[in-house]
Amino acid sequence: MVTAAVVLPLTVASAGQVGEVGETLVPGMLRHGDAKDPSAAPSDSLLGLGLATAARCGPQLTAPAGVEAQTCVLTQGADTWARTYYRNATGSPLDAELSLMGPRGRTVRTRCETGADDEPATCETPRERSRGGPDDYTAVAEFAERGAEGRLLLRSGSNSGDQDGG
Repeated sequence: MVTAAVVLPLTVASAGQVGEVGETLVPGMLRHGDAKDPSAAPSDSLLGLGLATAARCGPQLTAPAGVEAQTCVLTQGADTWARTYYRNATGSPLDAELSLMGPRGRTVRTRCETGADDEPATCETPRERSRGGPDDYTAVAEFAERGAEGRLLLRSGSNSGDQDGG
C-alpha cells in the first residue's frame, strides 16, 4: 500500500503529544469545522514544523440512519494518531468511539462527543510515538445509538477491509 503525504484541512486542530496511554480511555477531542471557533484554529504543533503529515484513510461511508464518516491514521514525524471526520444527521446525539490499533497489541481508545447539530466535525486520539510504520496501524470509528443497548449505526475504518455500514 502506498502512503501519500497530504495537507490536512486547516479548520481542524490537532491533539497535543501524550506519553504512554496504553488501553485506557481518554476524553474525546472534538473539533467543529467552523473557522470562527477558536478551538478550530490550527495548533502550533502542525504549523512551522516543516513536516508533512501522511494520511491513510478508508472510504467515506454513509449509513442509512444518517451518519457519515471517514477514518484515517495520521503520521507526522515520529508521531501517529487516528482521526475520524463525521457528520451526524440522525437528529440525536450518538455514542461514538475511535480506536487506534498498533503494533504488539497496543490500542488507544477515545470516546467522541457527538451532538445532534448535523454539522461536520472530527474526533481524534492523542498522538503517540510511532512504534512501527504507518501500515502497522489501523483506526476504527464506531457510531451507535445512545445507551448500553444502543444499535450500531456505522463502523468506519482506515483500511478498505475494516469497515461496514450498520
